[in-house]
Amino acid sequence: MSVIVLLIVAGGVVAAAFLAAFVWAVRTGQFDDTVTPPIRILLEDPHPKDAVND
Repeated sequence: MSVIVLLIVAGGVVAAAFLAAFVWAVRTGQFDDTVTPPIRILLEDPHPKDAVND
């Protein structure tokens, strides 16, 4: 019976850690721009001004 209590407590600790990580990610702006990253590869990079043609 004590093993079940230990597993419930360990599961609660892991769930709380994931919840804390999610709250931290939301507060630091990790999910602010959900549109640009998938299409960023389709956009052309600007040409460097100091390019040397050898």
